[in-house]
Amino acid sequence: MNGSSALDGYRALLGKDLRVELRTLRSLPAMALFAVTTFVIFRFALDRTELEGELAAGVLVTTLMFAAILAINRLFVSEHEEGGFELIRLSPIDRTLLFAAKSSALFIYLTALELVAVPIFAVFFLDTAAGLPPLIPVLLLMNLGFAVTGTLVSTIATMSSARDLLGPLILLPLLVPVVIAASGAADPLLASDGPGFHKFGTWLAVLGLYDLVFALVGYAVFDFLLED
Repeated sequence: MNGSSALDGYRALLGKDLRVELRTLRSLPAMALFAVTTFVIFRFALDRTELEGELAAGVLVTTLMFAAILAINRLFVSEHEEGGFELIRLSPIDRTLLFAAKSSALFIYLTALELVAVPIFAVFFLDTAAGLPPLIPVLLLMNLGFAVTGTLVSTIATMSSARDLLGPLILLPLLVPVVIAASGAADPLLASDGPGFHKFGTWLAVLGLYDLVFALVGYAVFDFLLED
């Protein structure tokens, strides 16, 4: 397959997923509602109107991770239930285009979620929003890690009748490095005395390396996961 055909196939698969989500709203509203509800629970459970440093970073990153799992669990449901996998197997396109398109769609869902969830988090818990702009690259790299790993695990879990249980059981241990690195990078940015950048570059490098490794792993094994 030449580069132009591959790009057209990728665009078609990604466009289909985005159109279906816009029409059905299966994932994004549930993700946003979960995130906001979790922030409210933390607000009253911790009995604090302001969070800072590692606690603020932990609450934000953990909430976004569990919201992401809601979308990851449903990522391949339509393909599994409506014969989409068979069409991919029979079509002349490179199967890894489906991995790229699904990862991109999940990345877009997470970014859209954060456009809603992060400002609400700031209103609930932060005294200043000065740390939010430098938080953007952290969230984008975290989203990419969630997307490539989540797509890979969702492919495996969808083939099982217990996908809602199997997916999180496999996924959560794999996401521990992302959560640690994202929280470590966000910790100084959300300090009470203003954003700091202690080891910021190191944590970004860890996130970038994780994303690269799992993107390559997904590209290498995805074709085999779609085999009967």
